[in-house]
Amino acid sequence: MFSFFKSSFSKIKKALFKTRQIFHDKLKLLFGKPLSDETLEELERTLFEADLGSNLAISFTEKIKDFGKIHPKATSSDLLNQMRLYAKEILDQPIKEKITPPSSPHLILVVGVNGSGKTTTCAKLANHYKKSGKKVMLAAADTFRAAAIEQLEIWSSRLGLDIVKGMPGADPSSVIFDALSSAKAKNIDIVIADTAGRLQSKTDLMHELAKITRVSQKAIEGAPHETLLVLDATTGQNALDQAKVFHSFTPLTGLILTKLDGSAKGGIVLSIFDQMKLPIKFIGVGESFDDLMPFDSESYIDALFS
Repeated sequence: MFSFFKSSFSKIKKALFKTRQIFHDKLKLLFGKPLSDETLEELERTLFEADLGSNLAISFTEKIKDFGKIHPKATSSDLLNQMRLYAKEILDQPIKEKITPPSSPHLILVVGVNGSGKTTTCAKLANHYKKSGKKVMLAAADTFRAAAIEQLEIWSSRLGLDIVKGMPGADPSSVIFDALSSAKAKNIDIVIADTAGRLQSKTDLMHELAKITRVSQKAIEGAPHETLLVLDATTGQNALDQAKVFHSFTPLTGLILTKLDGSAKGGIVLSIFDQMKLPIKFIGVGESFDDLMPFDSESYIDALFS
């Protein structure tokens, strides 16, 4: 068990390497200077570059400024520790999680824009639950992209999972309804539904997601039980904008951040959590099926500051 957690932390630390170069390496050098106005300005700029966003960059800088006034002889290690403590304070903020009664099957709706890694994430999520002993089915409800249907079908074959799909252009709601009906007959535990990733028309998106909810509730009470938004971490603050748009149209129950290994924008985790107060359920730290990992705030903070 210990080796498993050690391996998981190693993956997270490796994925956050570029971000850690800012949060640990660059800040350690910066904090080696006197805590002047120029140093604080550089700190704010550095944090903004790590995609904390302007509000958090300013907030972190003010925390360090205040600490420096109280502890004028603080070392760079002391200041880095204050950064760590404030990051922990942010991720320890209370959140409101949707509580749903146990249901079988349990419907997880996966939403997100095209290019975020949404369809691949559905397969990785299915693999995660399969390995935990659950019977899983995939629903290819992104019917506006034939490639998405084909891709999910390939993943389902590799993972040995049932899949329900429709023809390109079919009604996504009908695909999900058929998947839930089939899942009930086969005693499936979890249905993971890939949905269309379009933001061109916000009105269409709202109507589509509302219809999926109405139709799925006809098959299973309380469905969808989870609505998870997949965000590409490399897009930085744009990911936060996407989260706000989707959450305004459909109540999100959690977030999945992919491609954390692809850039120095890992600070977006703090920014999104601080503004959205939504649980970050999983993070993507690589390309393989096992590289979608449950998010753990302690491991994330340790990976940033160690």
